[in-house]
Amino acid sequence: MKMSLQTLPVTDAEPTSVRHPLAPLTPAEIRRARTVLDEAGLTTAHSRFSYVMLREPEKADVLAWDGTRELPREISLLKTEVDTLELSVLVVDVSCGRVVSRTGLDPAAAGFGPCLDEDYELVDQIVKADPGWIAALAKRGVTDLSTVKPVPLSAGVFGYDDEIGTRVYRVLSFVQQHPSDSAWAHPVGGVIAHVDIAGRKVLRVVETHVGHVPEESGDYLDPDLRGPERTGLKPISITQPEGVSFTVEDGVLRWQNWSVRLGFNGREGLTLHQLSYDDHGAQRPILYRASIAEMVVNYGDPGPTHGWQNYFDLGEYQFGRLANSLELGCDCLGEITYLDAVVVDDHCAPVAIRNAICVHEEDYGVLWKHKDIFSGSAETRRQRRIVVSFFGTVGNYDYGFYWYLYLDGTVELEAKATGIPFPSGYDGTDPYFTELAPGLGAPVHQHLFSARLDFTVDGVRNHVDELDVATVPMGEGNPWGNAISRTTTRLRTERQARRQAAGHLNRVWAVSSDERANRLGTPTSYVLYPEGQPALLADPASSIAARAAFARHHLWVTRYDRDQLWPAGYTVNQNPGGDGLPAYSAADRDVDGQDLVVWHTFGLTHFVRPEDWPIMPVDYTGFTLKPHGFFDRNPTLDVPDLNRRTTTCCPAEGGHAHG
Repeated sequence: MKMSLQTLPVTDAEPTSVRHPLAPLTPAEIRRARTVLDEAGLTTAHSRFSYVMLREPEKADVLAWDGTRELPREISLLKTEVDTLELSVLVVDVSCGRVVSRTGLDPAAAGFGPCLDEDYELVDQIVKADPGWIAALAKRGVTDLSTVKPVPLSAGVFGYDDEIGTRVYRVLSFVQQHPSDSAWAHPVGGVIAHVDIAGRKVLRVVETHVGHVPEESGDYLDPDLRGPERTGLKPISITQPEGVSFTVEDGVLRWQNWSVRLGFNGREGLTLHQLSYDDHGAQRPILYRASIAEMVVNYGDPGPTHGWQNYFDLGEYQFGRLANSLELGCDCLGEITYLDAVVVDDHCAPVAIRNAICVHEEDYGVLWKHKDIFSGSAETRRQRRIVVSFFGTVGNYDYGFYWYLYLDGTVELEAKATGIPFPSGYDGTDPYFTELAPGLGAPVHQHLFSARLDFTVDGVRNHVDELDVATVPMGEGNPWGNAISRTTTRLRTERQARRQAAGHLNRVWAVSSDERANRLGTPTSYVLYPEGQPALLADPASSIAARAAFARHHLWVTRYDRDQLWPAGYTVNQNPGGDGLPAYSAADRDVDGQDLVVWHTFGLTHFVRPEDWPIMPVDYTGFTLKPHGFFDRNPTLDVPDLNRRTTTCCPAEGGHAHG
């Protein structure tokens, strides 16, 4: 399986003005970093580079920046020598052309960098030259190896001594019967190859009792499978005859009091920076940086085919590099502004992705409405939101991440999962499977995401309160037993702030300012509303619970640190666990009234349905941030009734007051 970048030519044209400290890397800066390393004698023909990103300056320096001079532009890189497996983290200052630091990593303790593009072709060659693998396929009636598509998958850590300290894949295979066939519909059942990519050999071939290749077509574009297309759907046209209501200039999106700097990198994909709201001329900060910092897909079938499957799509596959080039009318509808993105390949060369980011406005129904029985007024205003999104494909699954900013100050993140559930040969006996087609099934699994939310609610000194509803016993002060109360628990340290969602308690988390109060005297705040779906369901003693410890809690709160960006650690591939959030929060630092970062785990537990085959309708998950006392009153009182331009409002009618 080859996961290639969808690209367009890149140029070295440099901006003529001083660049913002958080501006994305330019092609020239990326090439400059490689040149500096070459000149320092730190590269060879076997050097491969991953996680090539701007090392963002200290927050205090960015917030104090006056725009007259550039702050140092540092690029961090993970270098792998594929012949010796030497790993090192390098920081290059491209402003002055020097190597700032070089730190070696021990693969046995830290794991390796993500999958490399060349590995896919190498794995294909290795397994197709292995007699044991060839024999296992032949037992299942597969002898034409040209039709076989081996899929190298990240191996995890499962106690194999011969895998420690070397780069390993586990390989499942699929048969593509003709060029337009969906290979996913034809998994070679019961054959798993463990491949040492560094040693260019198959370590072992694991076989199970499943001995068939499902035959039914899964080609969802085949007219014979789809049947006649339905009729009666009329086109929907979304137009904005006066143009859009937003601007994007120098990477900054401005819309209806909102301002946010957009970023993009090969690991995270889309990033948001310095999100603020213009409150009657005052720029009020809310989030300094926001991104989806990791995601894990952990499978719930304990057998040898799937028991090891748990993919970290950012840390192991560099999700941002797999961003789609979006197309009008398909991925986005309406008056669209597309933005290209620059990522970095394995040789530290810049690669531009066309139309990686989509920006547009959407109508979102009623914002507020009331027909008053006393004054006779009848007023309605419509809600609108700005959408900033991108889509990426990792093998069989496709994920979209949509950031929404609303007129009323609400911020929302919606993740969309679609594509093809990972299929397997199925004989009807596995209790952790759903049968999708004759002889074909898919195991239960989870998609768990970690949002890193670097808050600056009216300043860098914030605190977090956990808010739960509570019943009040009937008695003095509550004679009818109808009282509803709320408890507030201040999260004071990093260990205390490892929290679970609790839907039955309507649990939410308020991030409040230590520097500003509203006109009623209470701290201004934003409240995180979780969906409250299950966190990681694997046993706490399992390998995946150690490696994806971030996913065991819905909430973490840590002190801000420039380099603490990754929930599962910097190097995730074959990392045995303990890095990332467990390590960040181990010092149990004070987070009460500090410069803090909130990490939120959310996601889907997917018991696959027959309706998810042969391609899965989008499933949704996410979270919401809502202002709570951030504003002194409803901030949308000034939203005009645009409908009055073309229609006449209905006359007031009599009615009854009710809640």
